[in-house]
Amino acid sequence: MVMAPLFGYLGDRYSRKYLMAVGIFFWSLATLVGSFMPNYGWFLLFRCLVGVGEASYSTIAPTIISDLFVSDTRSKMLAIFYFAIPVGSGLGYIIGAEVTELAKVSETDWEAWRWGLRVTPVMGLLALALILFLVRDPPRGSSEGGQHLQATSFLSDLRYLFFNKSFVLSTLAFTCVTFVAGALAFWGPLFTKLGVLVQDHPNAKADDVSFVFGAIAMSAGLLGVPLGSFAGQKLRVKLPYADPLVCGLGLLFSVPLILGAMVLAEWNTIASYVVVFFGQVFLNLNWAVVSDIVLYIVIPTRRSSAEAFQILFSHALGDAGSPYLIGVVADAFKPYIHVNGTTTFFAPMDYDIANFTSTELTALDPFNATTTTPEPDDINADYVEFKSKQYAMFLCCIVNVLGAVFFFWNSCYIAEDKAKCDRIIAGAAPEREPSTTESTASSSSSSRSLASPEDSPEEEEEEEEKAQIQSLLT
Repeated sequence: MVMAPLFGYLGDRYSRKYLMAVGIFFWSLATLVGSFMPNYGWFLLFRCLVGVGEASYSTIAPTIISDLFVSDTRSKMLAIFYFAIPVGSGLGYIIGAEVTELAKVSETDWEAWRWGLRVTPVMGLLALALILFLVRDPPRGSSEGGQHLQATSFLSDLRYLFFNKSFVLSTLAFTCVTFVAGALAFWGPLFTKLGVLVQDHPNAKADDVSFVFGAIAMSAGLLGVPLGSFAGQKLRVKLPYADPLVCGLGLLFSVPLILGAMVLAEWNTIASYVVVFFGQVFLNLNWAVVSDIVLYIVIPTRRSSAEAFQILFSHALGDAGSPYLIGVVADAFKPYIHVNGTTTFFAPMDYDIANFTSTELTALDPFNATTTTPEPDDINADYVEFKSKQYAMFLCCIVNVLGAVFFFWNSCYIAEDKAKCDRIIAGAAPEREPSTTESTASSSSSSRSLASPEDSPEEEEEEEEKAQIQSLLT
């Protein structure tokens, strides 16, 4: 995450192929060495170093795709690339859990988890070989005729990105997405397992939760990522703001589904699995679309930096902190949750529940209106853990709504920012001797443009674009 801006800067200026290769090698090495660490401090250090490899690949790979393909073909290729995120996460649950089980020599073998990590370096080396022998690194902007654009100073790049409204708003919206995705990935299996444990007659096994949750994440990604890309491609034929609209609607539709899955986890695990699957499908609609947005609103020589800063902010303010925040909120709820018979009451911890009447208990409980005859406090540890995490996970729904608002806001600027990017790229295209027909058509088009003030950009914007093009060419 912290290294992403560095790789973004390098990716806009040096060989992207070899930068990715170095990052993947370092990623694999850090994962392997980390699996041998004897204490948590050293293990945490090497898990942080794994992020160096991710920073190289995540910032650079999409820009190579952007220089190989354009328009809808680019969108399709990005969809194929980005469904690797949910699919890889799902496979991580499945393979990690299965390898750990196979490596156990006894039920109390607490070291078997290390073998789950040692699968990753093998896949990393395979990816390294594919990059070195099969990946082609095209000139930046070659697919759009902008290969003559020149890299500018890092400060100029930053100024360009942070004054790009669509980039800022899509980054804020995507931060909300990663917040929810990180919280679900970290707490989802444990929360579901607690739901199984508190049920009187569970219809699922607690030991299978990680495997099933991984399968859900993987299958939801296989469906959701290409579905979002396909919807964006079809709608933007008529709606130039379709991409952020698809992302925003996906987040809104996921809210009741994720909320329903969290409520159902207490009563019916299978039903919870089904509902959370559809919730994650809608959540996954935006992975490829957001990257596509960044690539067509940012000029080719600044795309790696754009991907880098989006990764930095979305991870730093999103999935890097969301599991911790959910845990803190859950711990804050625990002192106020009391189990009385089959009912959970939400009340200040210094209240004596046994002395309250049924009516008073109902008034204290905003989440559960069910009442039973009060009995002396009988705290059920698993149930308190489950309810506290359930209340804390409701925060994900609020963040999803906030992300949808940012996407809808982005739809107000997306067409304008894309047109501005296209004009800069076109202005940097190499000059050639036009034919007579082309020259006549060009003169006619220019006359119409000058004669139609409503089709011309404002003078200040035009001057700014000219200055940007000049700086990129010199």
